[in-house]
Amino acid sequence: MAIGSAVEANTALAPLPPPPVRITSYVVFTCIMAGSGGLMYGYDLVIAGGISIMDDFLLKFYPNVYMHKKNAKEDNYCRYSNQVFQLFSSSLYLAALIATFFASVISKKLGRKVTMLGAGMFFIVGTVIGTGAQNLAMIIIGRALLGCGLGFANQAVPVYLSEIAPPRIRGGLNMLFVVYVTIGILSGNIVNYFAAKVHPWGWRLSLGIAGIPALLLTLCSLIIVETPSSLIERGKHEQARNVLRRIRGTTEVSAELDELIEASRKAQVSGHSWESFRELFCERRHRGEMVVACLLPFFQQVAGNDAILFYGTFLFKLAGFGDQASLYSAIITGVCAFLSCSSSTLFVDRLGRRPLLLFGCALMASSLTIVGSIFAATLQGNVKKLSSAESVTEVVMVCVFVIGFGVSLGPLAWLIPSEILSQDAGVL
Repeated sequence: MAIGSAVEANTALAPLPPPPVRITSYVVFTCIMAGSGGLMYGYDLVIAGGISIMDDFLLKFYPNVYMHKKNAKEDNYCRYSNQVFQLFSSSLYLAALIATFFASVISKKLGRKVTMLGAGMFFIVGTVIGTGAQNLAMIIIGRALLGCGLGFANQAVPVYLSEIAPPRIRGGLNMLFVVYVTIGILSGNIVNYFAAKVHPWGWRLSLGIAGIPALLLTLCSLIIVETPSSLIERGKHEQARNVLRRIRGTTEVSAELDELIEASRKAQVSGHSWESFRELFCERRHRGEMVVACLLPFFQQVAGNDAILFYGTFLFKLAGFGDQASLYSAIITGVCAFLSCSSSTLFVDRLGRRPLLLFGCALMASSLTIVGSIFAATLQGNVKKLSSAESVTEVVMVCVFVIGFGVSLGPLAWLIPSEILSQDAGVL
């Protein structure tokens, strides 16, 4: 009888199989929300580069740059040399860097929803100021506010997606954010192409259309619920249970809720001790994962993709294309970015992470070598443009670079660190 009771007890304690993954309407809604944040990121990456070659924009805010562009006798590398002009492009990234630190604290203390709402508000205000700018100060302030929005959105949106998505599709949904970034890049290039034909306020059109994804992100932030993990971090366990039931489409959420509570408890215990940081960065067992988790995002940023997205139109002008042809060529690179990143999302589980990284990085290195060699050998002194064959080669190689980035470092630098970090790395 005792043996029978033990068998019955063991049977009763056996873990139940996890419920099947359901793609609920709420998860679909989070994809739309991710789209608004990703679109804004990609759109802002390229829009400034497009309007920076528009004569109407330069005449209003940078007349000296306009005169150099038209009449200067300097070589190609000095045509846009102006420190204040560079402030227009760099203010976005500087503001985003600073805002990220504040966004991290707000996301932890007040939740992901509030952080995304803040991003949407920054985007809206920055868009309004930039679109209606009457002087240089206004255009730079608007650009800086957009950078603050990027810092808040990039801090909150990917985290929100990973915490809302069912565990089995979490990686794919995270990479979907990057796909939407490429859609924003393509959209920005298309808008620039047509806005350049509208005189004298085409540049205002390019800046103003950014208000559409900004408004969408703000509205979504007002409607969505907070993530279960964020609610648990702030001690709201019952609200977290209700949210889990809603997003999973089932009442059987006790197991997942218990896992989240335990993970939050461990993070709170280890996260407030310097010992946890020493263990993470100094102990040998964490060395490999920390090297990969730190270097992948680093190489993603220094590989040059953002520079090509922003300065792509300048690169094509250096190759001898006119303003319209440069913007049209930038559209081509946007299409390449979207198609390559989408393909990476579809095949990453079939082919694996490492083969895609090796293949993409090889494409990037080879294409940059060819483009750099062409520029070094040809664009010297008074040479104002490349030959037809060299110009076509440059466009093709830039597209190859974008494709290589889109299948490797672009999406995988977001995905791989989250997969390799140990569960006991509670400070992250």
